[in-house]
Amino acid sequence: MDLTPRHALEPAVVSAARANEAIRALVDSRAGQDWSAVESATYEVLLVEWAAATRPTGSDIIEAA
Repeated sequence: MDLTPRHALEPAVVSAARANEAIRALVDSRAGQDWSAVESATYEVLLVEWAAATRPTGSDIIEAA
């Protein structure tokens, strides 16, 4: 019997899903239009959050410039 709490892995999955949804919403809302500097920066931050949430445990840390 596995006694490991299921919620131990869920925060990363939830974080990745939230970042993914936010990325999709941003891209969909600006489809075919130029992005402002703020929107571009937001997109970058969301990509970094998604990458961090989907990175396997114990992998090297990569920081965005």
